[in-house]
Amino acid sequence: MQQDTAWPPGLDGRVAVVTGAGRGIGRACALALARAGARVIAVARTRADLDSLVAESAGRVEAWAEDVTTEAFYARLEALAALDVLVNNAGTNRPLPIEEVDAATLDAMLALNVRAVYRTSQSAVRAMLRAGRGGSIVHMSSQMGHVGAPRRTVYCMTKHALEGLTKAMAVELAPRGIRVNSVAPTFIETDLTRPMFADPAFLASVVDNIPLGRVGRPEDVVGAVLFLASPASGMVTGDSLKVDGGWTAR
Repeated sequence: MQQDTAWPPGLDGRVAVVTGAGRGIGRACALALARAGARVIAVARTRADLDSLVAESAGRVEAWAEDVTTEAFYARLEALAALDVLVNNAGTNRPLPIEEVDAATLDAMLALNVRAVYRTSQSAVRAMLRAGRGGSIVHMSSQMGHVGAPRRTVYCMTKHALEGLTKAMAVELAPRGIRVNSVAPTFIETDLTRPMFADPAFLASVVDNIPLGRVGRPEDVVGAVLFLASPASGMVTGDSLKVDGGWTAR
């Protein structure tokens, strides 16, 4: 019998929410999920980014101009009649030496990278349980959730927290048909990171730590997200899929 080679399988008609979808990795994930047949709700704060995303998707993406740190967003998410996939992608970083990290930076990164991810997950789980057909939650972590790095004490802390959340949610929700995993990319070239890579010394230091010899692109991350969102990963939960070019294998 010939096997079905459609990729990814099982996303037609599924409802997927992607946070931080206006640019970079989140935008690439939203477009890929839409191409795979999902009904995608793209969440971002900037209306112009969302409008261009909707246009690029030929109308297959629905735009929510929302701040993922607000109760209004959690209520709107929780009220969805159906939700099958959550890609928890919104996050931020501000690299600083530990002695220069101010309270405002610490609080902002904890609020977006940890608290907002938890509250978004909580509302998504409630929607999934009410719909009664299980689901898949994919947290956008980082290789920095598995290692340490200078000038990234806060970022590493938040991403290590996300890896712990992934495991705990997976164990709790598995009996109820909800799988929870993370994707842990290396340095990815986006609008946010491009200015960093303009420094030849910084770019060289990054590439030297990646055995594959290059920084990542958003499309490198998309395949991992599609796999974990789809039934192709039906026996995978509580895991972290590293898209790091071998960084953490050293």
